[in-house]
Amino acid sequence: MNEDNFKIVSFYEFKNIKSQYLKYKNSIKEICSQNNLRGTVILSQEGINGTLSGFDESIDNFLTFLKNLQFNNTEIKFSYSKTIPFYKLKIKVKKEIVPFNNEVENPNQTGKFIDPENWNKIIEDPAITVIDVRNEYETKIGKFKNSTDPKTDNFTDFIKYIKTDLNDKKSETIAMYCTGGIRCEKASAYMIQNGFKNVLQLKGGILKYFEETTPESSLWEDECYVFDNRVSVKKDLTQGTYELCNGCKETISQSDKKSKKYEEGVSCPNCYNKRSKQQKENSRERQKQIDLFKKNNQSYPFDKLNPSQYKNFIKDN
Repeated sequence: MNEDNFKIVSFYEFKNIKSQYLKYKNSIKEICSQNNLRGTVILSQEGINGTLSGFDESIDNFLTFLKNLQFNNTEIKFSYSKTIPFYKLKIKVKKEIVPFNNEVENPNQTGKFIDPENWNKIIEDPAITVIDVRNEYETKIGKFKNSTDPKTDNFTDFIKYIKTDLNDKKSETIAMYCTGGIRCEKASAYMIQNGFKNVLQLKGGILKYFEETTPESSLWEDECYVFDNRVSVKKDLTQGTYELCNGCKETISQSDKKSKKYEEGVSCPNCYNKRSKQQKENSRERQKQIDLFKKNNQSYPFDKLNPSQYKNFIKDN
């Protein structure tokens, strides 16, 4: 057991579970609560998608439970954090485990998977168009060398990008990547459904590539955005240097924090001129409360607890 870090597991599997997902919701919530796991799990008729954090044994217990539910082809990635990366547990039931306007008829009919060990060859092949399937707020802090950024605001916008920018490339080789692989599966299934012939996708996404590729041989540039309190991770999967502005929820760099427009918990260069005086004052009051909790060494609702603090939290609750 790693006493100094929390284990984080990201997982998904496309599997037709029909109405069983309603039954799974309660049992998954129960196993997560019993093991003091935090994070998000999304269920739908097409499968499961989630990221959970906790102690090593608790994560292992959950994965065993998932196996017992007959999720036998789950894509799984691991990483670690010195503080608990989620504030609470959420189990959600949705129409899709990753939203794509219900446009995909068969999410299991996807493009060809490329293992991380072979991905560099794809990136360096000038005959292959490499596309980043993530959103612009993710791509702006890091991407693969030689890749194309569609500059989408959300994943469903990628449908329009396919129709407008890729429609004349149906016979060409197109390779795609995303954070964990799930968006590429949806996108490639949609593309094959609409006549694309040669679609490739990075198996396990950027996180699996980081897991299996040394930083020295990596063709990744900068850091990778993640959907938890770490905000970003480096090539070795350690926590990155980016943070989120509490005023606008945009990513901010260490350089942004040196700006006169940056005020912790209140504003950053992205939102300084967009937030009203009242909004800033409200955020200021909230930050004062947080600073007071910290000064008195007290925990607060959005505290980033280390393993020792989390153990005490569990005992007290």
